[in-house]
Amino acid sequence: MPEKLHPNAAKVAAVLRERGVRGEILVLPEAAPTAAAAAAQLGCEVGAIANSLIFEADGSPLLVLTSGAHRVDTALVARTIGAAKVKRATPEFVRAATGQPIGGVAPVGHPAPVPTLVDTWLSKHEVVWAAGGHPHTVFPTSFDELVRITGGTPVEVE
Repeated sequence: MPEKLHPNAAKVAAVLRERGVRGEILVLPEAAPTAAAAAAQLGCEVGAIANSLIFEADGSPLLVLTSGAHRVDTALVARTIGAAKVKRATPEFVRAATGQPIGGVAPVGHPAPVPTLVDTWLSKHEVVWAAGGHPHTVFPTSFDELVRITGGTPVEVE
């Protein structure tokens, strides 16, 4: 791990260590704001990228960790969690809920816990890559580890 990580990535790295995650934050040469961009830099399938998407569920933040190969069906997610409405959050809402920018939202390291759903499709990949709190950072993990470290609920999101 580089000596000097962006403060967001350093915070995420500390939380990962606290939760027993072995994979370390990797700094990418270019920003990876999309699953396709991350997969291209990592040399993996786009489906092995865990997109961290923040939604507004009846006014509260909801984190959906979905395979980069999927789009989130917000109506399905709303039914799954019993919300009247689930919609994509604004960049300001994302930053307020996570302390991190869109394109770099990590599954952990937020100011307060965010309810989390984890796309079961990610279980098809031995190694899953998740954002590290900044658009240039990722870390290797697994489906089971994502569920464990986030306290997330495994669900179908597409």
